[in-house]
Amino acid sequence: MSTEQAVGVIGLGAMGMGVARSLLRAGFTVTGCDVRNEALKEFAGHGGTPTTSPAEAGRNASFLVIVVVNAEQTENVLFGEDGAAATLAPGSVVLACATVPSEFAIATAERLARQDIEMIDAPISGGAVRAAAGELSVMASGPPATFDKAKAVLDAMAETVHRLGDTVGPGSAVKTINQLLAGVHIAAGAEALALAMRMGLDPKVVYDVICASAGSSWMFENRMPHVLAGDYTPFSAVNIFVKDLGIVLETGKQLTFPLPIAATAHQQYLAASGAGYGRQDDSAVIKVYRDLGGITLPEKSED
Repeated sequence: MSTEQAVGVIGLGAMGMGVARSLLRAGFTVTGCDVRNEALKEFAGHGGTPTTSPAEAGRNASFLVIVVVNAEQTENVLFGEDGAAATLAPGSVVLACATVPSEFAIATAERLARQDIEMIDAPISGGAVRAAAGELSVMASGPPATFDKAKAVLDAMAETVHRLGDTVGPGSAVKTINQLLAGVHIAAGAEALALAMRMGLDPKVVYDVICASAGSSWMFENRMPHVLAGDYTPFSAVNIFVKDLGIVLETGKQLTFPLPIAATAHQQYLAASGAGYGRQDDSAVIKVYRDLGGITLPEKSED
């Protein structure tokens, strides 16, 4: 195996699987790590090497792409029992893609640097479809030499790599802003479509009109079809925005900066999670309006 072409990917969810497959198509040797047998079986079917061990994903790899949910999982797969940091070689590069507070990203890079392991702060956006096509947007920051080293990996993963600074931290800071907007837009889109249904309007007609009008957003266009189809299969779950808007609000608290719109949206996701919808698609935030406002949502077709 050529270690120059060896990549470990930890987290084979909707985004991580797409990243891993894109790297395989680009000619890298890829070891994919996940705790779910079905994800490992799928990955093996695409020609990758599956493992349940983060340490194995890091062994012999020059690059490690971490596509997990949060800071706790990032910490665990790197430095916990069977963590990858113990097997990564000096000079290897970690691309940390989870949405985390910028302070955590900085601390993680400093900890890895003590082992002569480099890191790019590399949160991703674009959804499962763009991940599978290698067309993600990466909000990245880190030393220029590390970017140069990881260029081929980033090119395989992403359509756009935003280089946001020469140190770790700005990448996660910009992702915080992105998640503020994304979370608010989904919650606002759900509220608008719920009101339309309460007014007796055809939600499909309203969706088509809004998508051709100034009130639309990428999240409205992308997520409200899930509601129209009655299909809440999670591509990004409600609980993701409980976490991500929590990061947004904690950032505002640290800066003594008011974020009333983000706080209101966060309450809607908390309500959805508390009602039992936390693991459903984030568009399931609309079910809060169903439960409180007496609307009837479209149901999934049995065909």
